[in-house]
Amino acid sequence: MRVLLLCCFLLANLSLFSQPVIGRTTGRLPYLNYGLGEDRLGGAKMTYLDSNVLVRVIDSTKADYKVQLSQMHTAFLPKSLFKKDTAVQLQPSYLTSSWRVWGDEQYDYVSVALPEKLPYRSVQEIDPARIVVDIVGATSNSNWITQLKTAREIKNVWYEQVEDDVFRIYVELKHNQHWGYFISYKNNVLQLRVKRQPSSLKIKNLKIAIDAGHGGTNTGATGTKTKIAEKEYTLKIANEVAAYLCKKGASVSMTRCADVDLSMVDRTLLLREQDPDLLISIHLNSSGNPAVKGVSTYYRYIGFRPLSQTILNRMLELGLNNFGNVGAFNFSLSGPTEYPNCLVEVAFLSNEDDEQKIRDEAFQKHVAKKIYKGINDWLKQMK
Repeated sequence: MRVLLLCCFLLANLSLFSQPVIGRTTGRLPYLNYGLGEDRLGGAKMTYLDSNVLVRVIDSTKADYKVQLSQMHTAFLPKSLFKKDTAVQLQPSYLTSSWRVWGDEQYDYVSVALPEKLPYRSVQEIDPARIVVDIVGATSNSNWITQLKTAREIKNVWYEQVEDDVFRIYVELKHNQHWGYFISYKNNVLQLRVKRQPSSLKIKNLKIAIDAGHGGTNTGATGTKTKIAEKEYTLKIANEVAAYLCKKGASVSMTRCADVDLSMVDRTLLLREQDPDLLISIHLNSSGNPAVKGVSTYYRYIGFRPLSQTILNRMLELGLNNFGNVGAFNFSLSGPTEYPNCLVEVAFLSNEDDEQKIRDEAFQKHVAKKIYKGINDWLKQMK
């Protein structure tokens, strides 16, 4: 009986396609998930993608399509981010062409010509600092890589055909710290835009974005004693952080300055336009256990971890408990690769002691100072 119920569940939630359905990514910020797992942050994301990237749908669940990336790899794409394209004629193989590595006044670039916009994914490596990009569905026909002296942050580039249809690009950086990169298509040319380390490692020369978590109808957590809303106090603290950084000469932008609704997609695209050197996102934590308290910092990519570590170390000087430095975090604003970012969960609204601290204006100002010092410590590590 148990086996029968399981089979009925699978049939109801998963319909096999006799032939792949060909289409393209759509929407403002398409992405792929590794699997069908769910938690309050959504399934674990594999990568964000550009629009109009070719995908082959081989299966369907209630909310997602299963897509074939290569012979050995699959992923899941939300149905709202897929559009069918009957005009596409699949090719037996997609061959890479020549490369170009160069720089302009702001960035370094790596471009690889392809016959089609194929899916891709990337990881950061450290010691040495490298960006590794897989173009899935691609096979090498790259016979030369033209490298110009205008590229100032990229040290070396090379490739490896790791599988018959997975083409891997290695980009070695000159500096140990990752400052971010962005992958997109220019026609059918895959372009990796690499941010250089600033020439002056001083806060007064940086563009820093501050995100006040939640807002509008998204109130966030609620205080255990006073019932204060997280959205209100993240904005108070974010304003203090912004004011202190401005006082120290930084150029500061904010995702929100008032109690407004702002989706994660809106925030991400706004930050893409602002193009900051780094992002600090302010949140307040909550737990079902009222005894749990303390500060924590979060990152997703290993190359951005150092910033989250130095900020946590400074925040602990406020006498807060150490709730930890958390990696591979699936928070939306930890997802962009364009700039180092750190999510700060200042303290727990669900704990009376922490809640009292959060409400204290003097404490909010101390938080701002510690975040500034944490950023400064991070910069000093690079000098």
